[in-house]
Amino acid sequence: MIPLLNVFLSTPMTGAPLELARRQFLGRMTTGLAGVALARLLRGDLLGAVGGGMLPHFPAKAKRVLQIFCPGGASHVDLWDHKPMLEKFHGTPLPGGDAEVTFQGKNGNLMRSPWDFAPAGRSGKMISTLLPHMARHVDDMAFVHSMTSRSNTHGPGCIAMNTGFTREGFPSAGAWISHGLGTLNENLPTFVALQDIRGEPPNGKANWGNGFLPAQHQAVVLAAHQPLRNLARPGDISEAEEVATRAFLARANAGHADAHPGNSELQARIAAYELAARMQLAAPEVSDLSREPAHVHALYGTDDPNTLKASYARNCLLTRRLLEKGVRYVSLYCASRASAVDGLLNWDAHKTLKADYERHAPIFDQPTAALLADMKQRGLLADTLVIWCSEFGRMPTHQEGTAGRDHNPDAFTTWFMGAGVKGGVSHGATDDFGRRSVQDVTTVYDFYATVLHLLGVDHERLTYYHNGSNRRLTDVHGHVLKGVLA
Repeated sequence: MIPLLNVFLSTPMTGAPLELARRQFLGRMTTGLAGVALARLLRGDLLGAVGGGMLPHFPAKAKRVLQIFCPGGASHVDLWDHKPMLEKFHGTPLPGGDAEVTFQGKNGNLMRSPWDFAPAGRSGKMISTLLPHMARHVDDMAFVHSMTSRSNTHGPGCIAMNTGFTREGFPSAGAWISHGLGTLNENLPTFVALQDIRGEPPNGKANWGNGFLPAQHQAVVLAAHQPLRNLARPGDISEAEEVATRAFLARANAGHADAHPGNSELQARIAAYELAARMQLAAPEVSDLSREPAHVHALYGTDDPNTLKASYARNCLLTRRLLEKGVRYVSLYCASRASAVDGLLNWDAHKTLKADYERHAPIFDQPTAALLADMKQRGLLADTLVIWCSEFGRMPTHQEGTAGRDHNPDAFTTWFMGAGVKGGVSHGATDDFGRRSVQDVTTVYDFYATVLHLLGVDHERLTYYHNGSNRRLTDVHGHVLKGVLA
């Protein structure tokens, strides 16, 4: 039988009693899936975000988010941000950069991109020929070419792009959105992080953690090559035995509940285990890619001879299925943390830019473009916001003695696509060489203020009381990027 919970219920702000308060209740629960399921089950009875009431604050354009993250510091001047002056002055010193020392040391002369840029779409947006499939979507994208970061180091940079802070311990954007908006499907997680087969991104789980928010808001980590664990029935237990066991527990719990009328916590715990059982059925179904027809697999490239590309393609296909089934926030990673060889496992091309990106770009290009096209033709982009991120950009010069680029936190590109986004536009700009953001300089706080706005959330009102302060995803900063809004 399920033991009774002795929970002291009061608001964190005033101490006034409540019927149910999220933090005190979850803080005294046993950990595990039952607690996660229970929090989702009782979502309708829980208070909304502190200071904001029930969300959304105003009509939303989007109800779910797909975040695509390329760790390693993907180079804006080699992918998205065309710089003719970089081509013109290739091999000459960066003006004003003679004594500049960046993350790994001194820099050499300006280095043009090894790949041509070509106009794409009706908008004529100049995109690297390294990304021919992604170029087909430029008319639906809103580029932000003036992003900046507070860190030039991968771990803090990734965390900053996901949480707004360079230190661990703060909630990720997906956790904030889970906290503020809750679930769209009580049979599946609200927030999922799809890990690349090459491994976790820099600083790992801190990129999708709950920080000081209740634990149920952290992401469930899975991938096509690593589905949810412990869902299958043990081989030595038959289906009939499992059904009989559940029926016995249901009778025992019901009897215990009848003996303790009015104990809503007990009833909630019983319902939580029933919800966990439903998740056992829903999760294997959504992760079963064999249900997809052959032409869809071909579109994504799930059987590509490049095993890394095929694995990422399967994650892209799984992403679409998760979004279709109502997962609120999906973080999809393409590449992993740094290795002993720079640029081998992610976009961190310090020494051999051309070889590194000709390895990474094909993995990313077709499957990501297929995911966007598939979402569009199914109508998912009508209420799904897509965002693309990296932790920072790269220098327009080559590193001294190499054919690669060093880190550049002063300029990089992100983009928006989908629900509520004005396609075919660009916000902000870098200087002539892509060294620094100079027009409509943008921060991660502006970026997430815009994400929240499209979800119907006022970023200044989505708060959580912690250590004496009402904390926000956007800290005390942030302005909505109105130029990217439809």
